[in-house]
Amino acid sequence: MQNADYDLVIIGGGPAGLTAGLYAARARLNVVLIEKVAPGGQILITDWIENYPGFPQGLTGADLVDKMIEQVKQFDLNIELSEVVSMDLSGPVKKIQLTDRTITSLAVIIATGASPRKLGVPGEDTFYGRGLSSCATCDGPFFRNRVVAAVGGGDTAVQESMFLTKFAKKVYLIHRRDQLRAARILQERAKANDKIDFIWDSVVTNISGLTNVEKITIRNVKTDETSDLPVDGCFIWVGIVPNTEFIGNSVEVDASGFIVADAHMQTSLPGVFAAGDVRNTPLRQVASAVGDAAIAALSAEHYIENMK
Repeated sequence: MQNADYDLVIIGGGPAGLTAGLYAARARLNVVLIEKVAPGGQILITDWIENYPGFPQGLTGADLVDKMIEQVKQFDLNIELSEVVSMDLSGPVKKIQLTDRTITSLAVIIATGASPRKLGVPGEDTFYGRGLSSCATCDGPFFRNRVVAAVGGGDTAVQESMFLTKFAKKVYLIHRRDQLRAARILQERAKANDKIDFIWDSVVTNISGLTNVEKITIRNVKTDETSDLPVDGCFIWVGIVPNTEFIGNSVEVDASGFIVADAHMQTSLPGVFAAGDVRNTPLRQVASAVGDAAIAALSAEHYIENMK
C-alpha cells in the first residue's frame, strides 16, 4: 500500500472541480480541492446562465456557484486556497508543490479551466483594466451611456455584447468572418438589438489612447483597408487558452495546449485525470464540465481502490 497525504487532490475550483469534489467526498475519499483564487472559476463572472438543466428561469453564474459550494459543504469537502506551482506525477505517489509546501496523493484531477485568449496587438497589455476588458459583468457598468467595441463571434462574445447594451449606448461587435459562430438563438437576439452594430470581416490591429482606451484600429481582412474607430472601451472574447502552466511536460496535451484525456478522463499518466475546459473537449459549457468531473471522480475512485 502506498502512503500519501491524500487519496485525491483536485486542482481547480470551478464547476468541474467542485463536482469532482462532491463525488469524491460522497465516496468518503480523503480529498482536498486546491483553488488559487476563489471557488467558481469563469462562471463567477458570467452574467446569466439559461441552459443549465434544473433552472428553468435561469440564474447568474455567481448564484450557481453558491449552490454548488453549499452542496459540497454538506459532504465536508476540504477546500484550500493555494496555488499549485509544479507537480511530479511520474511515480505512484503524486507530488504537488504548493506555494508554501508539498503535498502528496495517490491520484490527481486537473480541473483548472481556461482563460480568455489575447489578441496580441499593440496597446492590449497597456490598456488592460483601463478601458480594455474581457468581463462585461465586471466592467460593463463603467460604460453607461458610452460607446464600446466587442471582439469575437462565438457564444460568449454575443451573449456578453448583449449584456453590455444594458449600459452602453452603442456596442460595435467586430468579427473576422461574415457570420457569427454563436448559437442561432443568440444570433437572433443580437441582430434584433438596435444597440448592436456589426463590423464584419474585420480584426483589431491596435488599441490606443492617452490614459484610457480612446480608439481602436480595424483592418478589413478582405480589402486590407484600415480605419480608426473611436470608442470608450473594448471587450475581447476571441477564445480561450488552457490554464496548464504548472503541469510542464508531465502529461500529453494537444496542439493548443489542452490536456488529452480519454472517455474515462484518464490522461497519459496513470492516476492523473482531467475534467472541464482544461481538456481537449468539443464543448466547453457548465453542463459538460460537471459531466466530465463525475466521470473523472469515479475513475479516480476506482484507480485509488486498486492502488490500495
